[in-house]
Amino acid sequence: MNPIALMTSAATESAGILSIVVSMLPLVLVIVVMYFILIRPQKKKEKEVAKMRNNLQVGDEIVTAGGIVGRVVSLREDTILIETGSNNTKIRIKRWAVSSCETIHDDV
Repeated sequence: MNPIALMTSAATESAGILSIVVSMLPLVLVIVVMYFILIRPQKKKEKEVAKMRNNLQVGDEIVTAGGIVGRVVSLREDTILIETGSNNTKIRIKRWAVSSCETIHDDV
């Protein structure tokens, strides 16, 4: 083979690799954008909810995932005893069932 033919085949191979990279670039960009738009904020929100559940205190007003509103009476490792209604009905719930804490704490 002559040197000119070798250079042309090398140029053709590098152009083929470049075209593959360029054609895959939009797919990579979509994955990166999806990460920053969907996955990262969701993980951040999950961390905040876990922090809220771990920082519950006796007397906090909470809302469960099922919509029950109550006041925390007792805390255990994975369960919470809440008091609901005017007749002081007590319900034991799992800690993961707490969806929000309505009490504002001073983080000093």
